[in-house]
Amino acid sequence: MSEWRLGIDIGGTKVAFVLGDAAGATRAQSRIPAPHSGDQARDLEAVVAGCRALLAGEGAAPADLGAVGVALPGPLEPASGRVIEAPNLPGWGPLSVRDVLAEALGAPVALENDANAAALAEWRFGAGQGAERMVYLTMSTGVGGGLVLDGALYRGVLASAGEVGHSPVEWDGLPCACGRRGCLEAYIGGAALGERLRRETPDDSAILALAGSRESIGPEVWLDAVRAGDAYAQRELDRYNHYLAWGITQLVFTLAPDRIVLGTIPRAAGEALCFEPVRRQVRARIWPFLRERLEIVPAGLGAELPARAALCVAELALEA
Repeated sequence: MSEWRLGIDIGGTKVAFVLGDAAGATRAQSRIPAPHSGDQARDLEAVVAGCRALLAGEGAAPADLGAVGVALPGPLEPASGRVIEAPNLPGWGPLSVRDVLAEALGAPVALENDANAAALAEWRFGAGQGAERMVYLTMSTGVGGGLVLDGALYRGVLASAGEVGHSPVEWDGLPCACGRRGCLEAYIGGAALGERLRRETPDDSAILALAGSRESIGPEVWLDAVRAGDAYAQRELDRYNHYLAWGITQLVFTLAPDRIVLGTIPRAAGEALCFEPVRRQVRARIWPFLRERLEIVPAGLGAELPARAALCVAELALEA
């Protein structure tokens, strides 16, 4: 089989394509706007066209592919290759994404929840290297997670294990995008955080001054205001770290991991603003023997994570 691997990262706003080799090195990348026609077959035609265009740009063809990996929002069925009512992919579900792409590209195809794919990438190439039991958490728009336990990806039912963002941290608390209340995502997810800041930031806060308008307020400006010494921004950071530590503490007692890798907002906040206070709060609430073995670290891959993640899924196609 060819050494070429094709990774496809399908998100709510874009589809990214990456061509790599068997060692995981990236050779070429491209992206297109996410096709949202409401017709899955038509959308998949656009994805196939994007794959062919990337290959052609490198003087390659589908026949040169050894495997294809697809990372996309869940829930999904890796065994059948079907998407199960993913909210960010309207109209998807009746067709097997795996089967359609395998027929069009003539290569084995694997499908994986995007958070699981990211966990694999961090475990193999990033901050999770060497860990036997790793939890990866991302807090971008929502809160997603992936679990590598005893050296293998753990998926659970419909590849939905690791949905830490929907574990409750307050009974009947803030409303969550999933329709429930009190979910961790409602307190530390990027979308929920941005909405709260736009709604509640005082007129005299540095957040508003830095953003220029209330509509422009988001997590990045909020962190800048914390660094500038704004009191309201700091109180919101304390609140954020409190709920993040709460969620991590639940994970520690449930899974007893040796490493927890945090991406997106915590990674952007850095050691002094997020990791040090969160580690302190978690360690104060867990048993000493767990405390001694637990690492809480920032994600290592940064902007290359989606490409690495999709290529890791391609390797799964060869292991099936």
